[in-house]
Amino acid sequence: MKATSDFISFASFVAFFPQLVAGPIERATNLLPQILNRRKFDYQQSVQGLRLILYGMFKKVVIADSLAPRANDIFANYQDYDGGTLWLGAIYFSFQIYCDFSGYSDIAIGTSKLFGFELMSNFKFPYFSRNIGEFWRRWHISLSTWFRDYLYIPLGGSKGGKWKSLKNIFIIFLVSGLWHGANWTFVMWGLIHAILYVPLFYFNLNRKYVGSIVAENKFIPSLKEFIEIGVTYFFVVLAWVFFRSDNISNAFLYIQKMFAEIQLPSSKLQGVGYCLIFLIIEWFLRKDERLSIISKYKTVRVLFYIFLLFHVVQYFGVVQTDFIYFQF
Repeated sequence: MKATSDFISFASFVAFFPQLVAGPIERATNLLPQILNRRKFDYQQSVQGLRLILYGMFKKVVIADSLAPRANDIFANYQDYDGGTLWLGAIYFSFQIYCDFSGYSDIAIGTSKLFGFELMSNFKFPYFSRNIGEFWRRWHISLSTWFRDYLYIPLGGSKGGKWKSLKNIFIIFLVSGLWHGANWTFVMWGLIHAILYVPLFYFNLNRKYVGSIVAENKFIPSLKEFIEIGVTYFFVVLAWVFFRSDNISNAFLYIQKMFAEIQLPSSKLQGVGYCLIFLIIEWFLRKDERLSIISKYKTVRVLFYIFLLFHVVQYFGVVQTDFIYFQF
């Protein structure tokens, strides 16, 4: 796009407060023209913004903050728990980090809508992905596309043959790990995702599910889709163990105990309800992350928003934890 000479507009783009701390990472091509152009109040846009703010608050206050102390305790004292409980800890953290980060993104996108701005979507139900390629098209979209455009493509992208492309893919995932912090746990997290992604790329399966939605036009997924989602989520959860652990040795010991002492969890079961309720909500919303299509029945929509608001008010301030991505 053409460079702007309007310093105030440029400064407003750089310091746009809703997404300044934790995204979505906006490009000038999307946000700057909106700042330069005159905006008018749009009732429907504002209503959609309030919906996203409410749902983002529900994700953060009710789900993420409720699971945080349980996940923190399990990871801090993993030596004292059986393998089943360690699996719960990893699952709790997977929901915590997703609800924490996507909750912030929803609040940022919703707040922007109140001012007449449209930000890019940052999460599109990643835990319903059918392979790791689809996961990365649905997880932290603004960061993954930034790495693609400013690192992967300048390195040569997919040009120069398969092996050069595979090298570039490993670099991207390792850098994405280091982006989160100078710790071997983040490097391992990136390496695991690279190892999972490379076979899909090599066999041209990384874009298999572009533009499709799981169980599209159906109420439940097929057996094949269910298995694909389960396998993808399984490996994503294992990678989250490295991401969450304080150091690499603790991560390996945690995973070793997960498999060596496999049994039904004997404690920390209270968080399962939060995960199940959230999964059900996400499943019904999976076609539109902007909440435009909830139900054609007004009564259902009203009851849904009352449910969200009631629980946000009930849980607000009970457990207070900072947004995870504030540290990155």
